[in-house]
Amino acid sequence: MRVIHSAKSMQETALGFKRQSKSIAFVPTMGFLHQGHISLVHHARQAVGKDGIVVLSIYVNPTQFGPNEDLSKYPRDFERDSSLCQEAGVDIIFAPDDAQMYGNRDSFSTFVVEEKLSVGMEGSSRPTHFRGVTTVVAKLFNLVLPDLAIFGAKDYQQAAVVERMVHDLNFPVTISVAPTVREQDGLAMSSRNKYLSADERQQATILWKMLQHAIVRVSAQAVRSAVLLNELEEKLASCPSAKLDYIEFFDPETFHPVSEVKKGMQMAVAVLMGKTRLIDNIRL
Repeated sequence: MRVIHSAKSMQETALGFKRQSKSIAFVPTMGFLHQGHISLVHHARQAVGKDGIVVLSIYVNPTQFGPNEDLSKYPRDFERDSSLCQEAGVDIIFAPDDAQMYGNRDSFSTFVVEEKLSVGMEGSSRPTHFRGVTTVVAKLFNLVLPDLAIFGAKDYQQAAVVERMVHDLNFPVTISVAPTVREQDGLAMSSRNKYLSADERQQATILWKMLQHAIVRVSAQAVRSAVLLNELEEKLASCPSAKLDYIEFFDPETFHPVSEVKKGMQMAVAVLMGKTRLIDNIRL
């Protein structure tokens, strides 16, 4: 396994693989890896085979964090991440710093903006978040030159925004969205779960319980969104550490909110558990 820190070296290495007709599968991450990330690596390896190249990036991207978010506190452990990547069969870790990705931030002024799918939910709660995501992903695609990029379904809106960017801007990349990996009690794996106290971790299972409640409710017949929202808010009220950010029911293709929730719709939820913000979603 090779570790590359230089943006120029990463691009030159990727061009070399292209000249050898080697397929490149890419897993973009912010590090502090867990088994959810490793599952993406396995999907990548399966896609390109033993002769292909699997690249995983580790970069905590400052442009997708708001001024009051956890950029400085975001968990980092490169030595542990490297060990996990080695075990999982990653060929290259690309781990640039801010200077490699953005140069002089004061003079950096070019951003990629998606203006429809990114508007609601995370886009409303974190106004500059998706501008940072699409910009850094576009830059990573230009450096890694992947044939395939793997994203996790936990960040459903993010994956959809990236897919739209790739389609609209003609990136020669196929986007694959892998299933959410969960703990045994249903909590979606996330690097931010580290922030939770023991009590908050126990309460955090409420997100999975809310998703399951919605699945059961729509399994027999459609439910008015206002009715289902009220039921879910009542369930959340049983957790003293939880504060609701949003619950949304929407068409999974258009992201348009629906007034009647039925099978095939998507549900997304964001909750502050103490000071830790957790998100989850599911197809109903």
